[in-house]
Amino acid sequence: MFCFSFYSLFGNKYILREESPYCVKCYESLYSNTCEECKKPIGADCKDLSYKDRHWHESCFHCFQCKNSLVDKPFAAKEEHLLCTDCYSNEYSSKCSECKKTIMPGTRKMEYKGSSWHETCFICYRCQQPIGTKSFIPKDNQNFCVPCYEKQFAMQCVQCKKAITTGGVTYREQPWHKECFVCTGCKKQLSGQRFTSRDEFAYCLSCFCSLYAKKCAGCTNPISGLGGTKYISFEERQWHNDCFNCKKCSLSLVGRGFLTERDDILCPECGKDI
Repeated sequence: MFCFSFYSLFGNKYILREESPYCVKCYESLYSNTCEECKKPIGADCKDLSYKDRHWHESCFHCFQCKNSLVDKPFAAKEEHLLCTDCYSNEYSSKCSECKKTIMPGTRKMEYKGSSWHETCFICYRCQQPIGTKSFIPKDNQNFCVPCYEKQFAMQCVQCKKAITTGGVTYREQPWHKECFVCTGCKKQLSGQRFTSRDEFAYCLSCFCSLYAKKCAGCTNPISGLGGTKYISFEERQWHNDCFNCKKCSLSLVGRGFLTERDDILCPECGKDI
């Protein structure tokens, strides 16, 4: 039996590859990997340790910093260098904001605005229970779960008595949820809308005018008197400025003298024959 280079294998050590025999020298020349550390071939009689298509002799597979062997030990890679967990943690791992200890590679950590925690250290300041992936609210450099934050800090809505966690409306120095601050009449939300009040109850302008505003003697529509609306009042009757006109000639009587004939108002010219 001969090696493919016609070297006799009789009585010599050989290696089979794809059913073809090779002498050790030819096999190593053709198929051995090169060690990343010492740059020498990894012989057939050596253990070949590999990581991400890179190879090492067993004796060369060690931490880049402390040189301790990494064989059968956990390790981490940084910029193509292999590091034991201790060296990697000391050099690169973040520190827990709560216990100040290193967060070891491979362990779960929680992060928020540049700070890191062990999962077991990321707890509510009030109830001391782990927050995990649940919602939380930061306050004064402390983190609170939502129920604890609401109990300790959140204002209570005057209407529903529940905590106001976002937004809200203040009316008469009292807090309301936006969805709870509604018109007493039609129940539409008043947040962001013009409104007025009567007897401490809030009303949208439409409901207030319909319920309480005086009616114009000219057009019979409500006179809100809000927002600088001008109107004329005479003998318990009111008119919008635009409606205070002579019944006959429609001349505006705002700022002018006028006469009355029953329920009508007339300019002096039209009323001279009364």
